[in-house]
Amino acid sequence: MEFYIPTETGEFLAFCAAVATSLLGLVFLFAPGIAFRALGIDLREGRRGGYAEARSTMGGFHLGLGIAALLLAQPMVYLALGAAFALAAFGRILSMLSDRGNTVVNWLFLVVQMVLSALPLAYVFGFV
Repeated sequence: MEFYIPTETGEFLAFCAAVATSLLGLVFLFAPGIAFRALGIDLREGRRGGYAEARSTMGGFHLGLGIAALLLAQPMVYLALGAAFALAAFGRILSMLSDRGNTVVNWLFLVVQMVLSALPLAYVFGFV
């Protein structure tokens, strides 16, 4: 099996989204404390379960999906990647509207999630 780096522009953009997803997953998997501080999230004293949540859900899931997209380089895997980020962005919008989460940080991460969603979806649906 050979590692494939796409040369077509649309697929390369989807590939870049998969790389970014994998990097986010690596940070949450191996450095959840740093990731939490960067996001402004604080764990309550004596409650260490937040690190397990970060490592599994935020780290392992993103890393697994990103690596699958990188290694398989198939449109349906890129579709899954784009759909996952689109639904994450939708969840962030819901939080901003109903949980009074209308902050600059949330807007910034919403833009990041929308870009990471748009890149693979634009490739899969033939826009680039």
